[in-house]
Amino acid sequence: MTAPDWSTRLPGLAGLEPDVRADLVRRSHFVRLAAGTTVFAAGQEAENLLFVLSGTVRVSQTSESGREVVLYRVEAGDSCIMTAACLMGDAPYLAEGIAESEIEAVAIPRGVFDDLAARSGAFRAFVFAAYAQRMLDLFHIVDEVAFGRVDIRLAQRLIALARGAEELHITHQQLAAELGTAREVISRQLQDFQRRGWITQARGVVRLVDPNALAGLAGG
Repeated sequence: MTAPDWSTRLPGLAGLEPDVRADLVRRSHFVRLAAGTTVFAAGQEAENLLFVLSGTVRVSQTSESGREVVLYRVEAGDSCIMTAACLMGDAPYLAEGIAESEIEAVAIPRGVFDDLAARSGAFRAFVFAAYAQRMLDLFHIVDEVAFGRVDIRLAQRLIALARGAEELHITHQQLAAELGTAREVISRQLQDFQRRGWITQARGVVRLVDPNALAGLAGG
Protein backbone atom coordinates (compact mmCIF):
# COMPACT_ATOMS: atom_id res chain seq x y z
CA MET A 1 0.00 0.00 0.00
CA THR A 2 1.38 3.43 -0.91
CA ALA A 3 1.79 5.65 2.12
CA PRO A 4 0.18 9.09 2.44
CA ASP A 5 2.43 12.02 3.33
CA TRP A 6 3.61 10.69 6.68
CA SER A 7 6.90 12.63 6.60
CA THR A 8 5.53 15.46 8.77
CA ARG A 9 5.19 12.95 11.62
CA LEU A 10 8.98 12.62 11.77
CA PRO A 11 10.44 15.98 12.89
CA GLY A 12 13.89 14.95 11.70
CA LEU A 13 12.70 14.99 8.11
CA ALA A 14 11.44 18.58 8.25
CA GLY A 15 14.55 19.83 6.48
CA LEU A 16 14.22 17.58 3.44
CA GLU A 17 14.24 19.25 0.06
CA PRO A 18 10.66 19.30 -1.38
CA ASP A 19 11.54 17.02 -4.29
CA VAL A 20 13.31 14.56 -2.00
CA ARG A 21 10.37 14.52 0.44
CA ALA A 22 7.91 13.90 -2.41
CA ASP A 23 10.10 11.11 -3.81
CA LEU A 24 10.46 9.51 -0.39
CA VAL A 25 6.71 9.45 0.19
CA ARG A 26 5.89 8.26 -3.33
CA ARG A 27 8.34 5.36 -3.28
CA SER A 28 7.60 4.16 0.27
CA HIS A 29 5.22 1.39 1.32
CA PHE A 30 2.75 1.52 4.19
CA VAL A 31 2.59 -1.64 6.32
CA ARG A 32 0.46 -2.76 9.25
CA LEU A 33 1.68 -5.69 11.38
CA ALA A 34 -0.05 -7.58 14.20
CA ALA A 35 1.42 -7.84 17.68
CA GLY A 36 3.91 -10.69 17.89
CA THR A 37 4.97 -10.44 14.25
CA THR A 38 8.67 -10.95 13.54
CA VAL A 39 9.69 -7.76 11.73
CA PHE A 40 13.21 -9.04 11.05
CA ALA A 41 15.34 -11.97 12.24
CA ALA A 42 19.04 -12.57 12.91
CA GLY A 43 20.84 -13.60 9.72
CA GLN A 44 18.20 -12.06 7.46
CA GLU A 45 19.23 -9.49 4.84
CA ALA A 46 17.88 -5.97 5.33
CA GLU A 47 15.52 -4.99 2.51
CA ASN A 48 13.77 -1.89 3.87
CA LEU A 49 14.42 0.91 6.32
CA LEU A 50 11.51 1.01 8.73
CA PHE A 51 9.90 4.19 10.07
CA VAL A 52 7.42 3.37 12.85
CA LEU A 53 4.29 5.56 12.86
CA SER A 54 2.48 3.84 15.75
CA GLY A 55 3.18 0.94 18.06
CA THR A 56 6.48 -0.49 19.30
CA VAL A 57 9.07 -2.91 17.93
CA ARG A 58 11.37 -4.63 20.45
CA VAL A 59 14.88 -5.31 19.16
CA SER A 60 16.79 -8.02 21.02
CA GLN A 61 19.74 -10.35 20.62
CA THR A 62 19.98 -13.96 21.77
CA SER A 63 23.30 -15.57 22.69
CA GLU A 64 24.33 -19.12 21.80
CA SER A 65 23.40 -20.14 25.34
CA GLY A 66 19.86 -18.90 24.74
CA ARG A 67 20.00 -15.78 26.90
CA GLU A 68 18.09 -12.87 25.39
CA VAL A 69 19.05 -9.21 25.88
CA VAL A 70 16.73 -6.38 24.86
CA LEU A 71 18.82 -3.79 23.00
CA TYR A 72 16.26 -1.06 22.37
CA ARG A 73 12.72 -0.34 21.21
CA VAL A 74 11.62 1.41 18.04
CA GLU A 75 8.61 3.56 18.89
CA ALA A 76 6.38 5.98 17.01
CA GLY A 77 8.49 8.57 15.23
CA ASP A 78 11.64 6.43 15.28
CA SER A 79 13.56 4.58 12.59
CA CYS A 80 15.36 1.29 13.19
CA ILE A 81 19.07 2.10 13.29
CA MET A 82 20.12 -1.55 13.12
CA THR A 83 18.36 -1.73 9.78
CA ALA A 84 20.13 1.45 8.69
CA ALA A 85 23.48 -0.03 9.72
CA CYS A 86 22.76 -3.24 7.81
CA LEU A 87 21.75 -1.28 4.72
CA MET A 88 24.83 0.91 4.83
CA GLY A 89 27.20 -1.96 5.57
CA ASP A 90 25.47 -4.51 3.33
CA ALA A 91 25.39 -6.88 6.31
CA PRO A 92 22.74 -9.25 7.72
CA TYR A 93 20.85 -8.57 10.93
CA LEU A 94 22.55 -9.60 14.16
CA ALA A 95 19.36 -9.31 16.20
CA GLU A 96 15.62 -9.73 15.81
CA GLY A 97 12.76 -7.25 15.88
CA ILE A 98 9.36 -8.26 17.25
CA ALA A 99 6.20 -6.14 17.16
CA GLU A 100 5.17 -5.70 20.79
CA SER A 101 1.83 -4.23 19.71
CA GLU A 102 0.08 -3.70 16.42
CA ILE A 103 2.30 -1.37 14.47
CA GLU A 104 1.85 0.94 11.52
CA ALA A 105 5.04 1.74 9.69
CA VAL A 106 6.54 2.92 6.45
CA ALA A 107 9.09 0.75 4.67
CA ILE A 108 11.73 2.45 2.52
CA PRO A 109 13.20 -0.07 0.01
CA ARG A 110 16.98 -0.49 -0.09
CA GLY A 111 17.26 1.13 -3.53
CA VAL A 112 15.32 4.19 -2.39
CA PHE A 113 17.43 4.45 0.76
CA ASP A 114 20.67 4.33 -1.25
CA ASP A 115 19.36 6.88 -3.74
CA LEU A 116 18.19 9.38 -1.13
CA ALA A 117 21.32 8.96 1.00
CA ALA A 118 23.39 9.86 -2.08
CA ARG A 119 21.17 12.79 -3.15
CA SER A 120 20.16 14.50 0.06
CA GLY A 121 22.36 15.84 2.81
CA ALA A 122 19.27 16.38 5.00
CA PHE A 123 18.27 12.73 4.64
CA ARG A 124 21.80 11.59 5.51
CA ALA A 125 21.82 13.90 8.52
CA PHE A 126 18.52 12.44 9.75
CA VAL A 127 19.78 8.86 9.42
CA PHE A 128 23.14 9.54 11.06
CA ALA A 129 21.64 11.59 13.89
CA ALA A 130 19.31 8.71 14.78
CA TYR A 131 22.21 6.28 14.45
CA ALA A 132 24.47 8.32 16.72
CA GLN A 133 21.80 8.71 19.41
CA ARG A 134 21.01 4.99 19.42
CA MET A 135 24.70 4.11 19.65
CA LEU A 136 24.93 6.28 22.76
CA ASP A 137 21.91 4.42 24.14
CA LEU A 138 23.58 1.07 23.46
CA PHE A 139 26.78 2.16 25.19
CA HIS A 140 24.64 3.18 28.16
CA ILE A 141 23.11 -0.31 28.20
CA VAL A 142 26.57 -1.91 28.15
CA ASP A 143 27.63 0.34 31.03
CA GLU A 144 24.52 -0.58 33.03
CA VAL A 145 24.93 -4.32 32.45
CA ALA A 146 28.60 -4.20 33.38
CA PHE A 147 28.52 -1.78 36.30
CA GLY A 148 24.94 -0.91 37.27
CA ARG A 149 23.15 -2.14 40.38
CA VAL A 150 20.47 -4.68 39.50
CA ASP A 151 18.00 -3.36 42.10
CA ILE A 152 18.14 0.18 40.68
CA ARG A 153 17.93 -1.01 37.07
CA LEU A 154 15.02 -3.32 37.87
CA ALA A 155 13.10 -0.53 39.63
CA GLN A 156 13.70 1.75 36.66
CA ARG A 157 12.53 -0.87 34.18
CA LEU A 158 9.39 -1.79 36.15
CA ILE A 159 8.33 1.86 36.20
CA ALA A 160 9.15 2.38 32.53
CA LEU A 161 7.33 -0.74 31.35
CA ALA A 162 4.28 -0.14 33.56
CA ARG A 163 3.79 3.36 32.08
CA GLY A 164 1.64 4.47 34.97
CA ALA A 165 -0.38 1.24 35.27
CA GLU A 166 -0.60 -0.67 38.55
CA GLU A 167 -0.06 -4.09 36.99
CA LEU A 168 2.64 -5.27 34.64
CA HIS A 169 2.09 -8.50 32.74
CA ILE A 170 5.61 -9.86 32.40
CA THR A 171 7.56 -12.95 33.45
CA HIS A 172 10.80 -13.14 35.40
CA GLN A 173 12.51 -14.41 32.24
CA GLN A 174 11.28 -11.44 30.23
CA LEU A 175 12.53 -9.04 32.89
CA ALA A 176 15.89 -10.83 32.84
CA ALA A 177 16.05 -10.21 29.08
CA GLU A 178 15.22 -6.55 29.64
CA LEU A 179 18.16 -6.17 32.01
CA GLY A 180 20.61 -8.59 30.39
CA THR A 181 20.91 -10.80 33.46
CA ALA A 182 19.83 -14.23 34.72
CA ARG A 183 16.25 -15.09 35.67
CA GLU A 184 17.41 -16.21 39.13
CA VAL A 185 18.86 -12.75 39.79
CA ILE A 186 15.55 -11.11 38.87
CA SER A 187 13.57 -13.57 41.00
CA ARG A 188 15.69 -12.81 44.07
CA GLN A 189 15.39 -9.07 43.57
CA LEU A 190 11.62 -9.21 43.06
CA GLN A 191 11.31 -11.23 46.25
CA ASP A 192 13.22 -8.48 48.05
CA PHE A 193 10.90 -5.82 46.59
CA GLN A 194 7.91 -7.87 47.73
CA ARG A 195 9.36 -8.27 51.22
CA ARG A 196 9.63 -4.48 51.43
CA GLY A 197 5.99 -4.13 50.42
CA TRP A 198 6.75 -2.41 47.12
CA ILE A 199 5.24 -5.07 44.84
CA THR A 200 3.17 -8.23 44.88
CA GLN A 201 3.54 -11.08 42.42
CA ALA A 202 1.47 -13.73 40.71
CA ARG A 203 2.35 -15.91 37.73
CA GLY A 204 3.26 -13.57 34.90
CA VAL A 205 2.09 -10.47 36.80
CA VAL A 206 3.90 -7.88 38.90
CA ARG A 207 1.69 -5.39 40.76
CA LEU A 208 3.29 -2.10 41.77
CA VAL A 209 1.98 -1.55 45.31
CA ASP A 210 4.31 1.33 46.19
CA PRO A 211 5.49 2.95 42.93
CA ASN A 212 6.83 5.93 44.86
CA ALA A 213 9.29 3.70 46.71
CA LEU A 214 10.36 2.13 43.43
CA ALA A 215 10.76 5.58 41.90
CA GLY A 216 12.90 6.64 44.84
CA LEU A 217 15.22 3.68 44.30
CA ALA A 218 15.20 4.22 40.53
CA GLY A 219 16.32 7.80 41.08
CA GLY A 220 19.29 6.56 43.06
